[in-house]
Amino acid sequence: MPSLSERQQELCGDGFAGDYRGLKAAFINCTLKKPPEVSHTAALMQVAEHIMRRHGVEVTHLRVVEHDVPPGIYPDMREHGYVSDEWPELWERVVRPADILVIGTPIWLGQLSAVCKTIIERLYAQSADMNDKGQYVFYGKVGGCIVSGNEDGIKHVGMEVLYSLQHIGYTIPPQADAGWIGPAGPGPSYLDEGSGGPQNDFTQRNTTFMAWNLMHLAAMLKNSGGMPAWGNLPEKWNAGCKFDHPDPDYAGQG
Repeated sequence: MPSLSERQQELCGDGFAGDYRGLKAAFINCTLKKPPEVSHTAALMQVAEHIMRRHGVEVTHLRVVEHDVPPGIYPDMREHGYVSDEWPELWERVVRPADILVIGTPIWLGQLSAVCKTIIERLYAQSADMNDKGQYVFYGKVGGCIVSGNEDGIKHVGMEVLYSLQHIGYTIPPQADAGWIGPAGPGPSYLDEGSGGPQNDFTQRNTTFMAWNLMHLAAMLKNSGGMPAWGNLPEKWNAGCKFDHPDPDYAGQG
């Protein structure tokens, strides 16, 4: 790696001294490729993983296709006709404890991968679970998205993933997605020789910004005790506490 000039060292001298030790991050890689095939999605995710590990975050990289995770919107699909389902174990061991969730997916036909869609379904299946405050389980956690491929669609895929995450309760920081596709149309993938992906400044900048923004927001939420509970407690709403709604009995009239 090239050394920094004096001016660059001066600009970089005021490093942020935040403490991210104790944070946990789950990177869920939704590639369609099983090992030993190279995952270009994994390679780009590893940029953010490196930054987080360097600052004390406990990082787990989960390659979904190495596990039996069927599609479905229930916590355990064995109760709905599937013989095997590793999701309950992965949920408890990797996903639920994570303060930061980064979903990585390749693009196919302009869409997120089928594996990624399955993971979003399985996350949705857990969205009725509660945390210790009585909020939905994903409150107080942050989410991001990494996209790879060699066809157009990074922003479309990012919108779909990030919308899904915020809808089930994740908090989304600024610049929470990053990706690399190279020239639109068939061509080299991220790690292919001559692709330019690992050297692409826009991609590397956005991935770095995403990693830091996820750490910043996760630490802010954790250090402040998460999202305040008042105003978002399902049990109290169901009991009749409407959190200053202007008229709890108003049914709405066009």
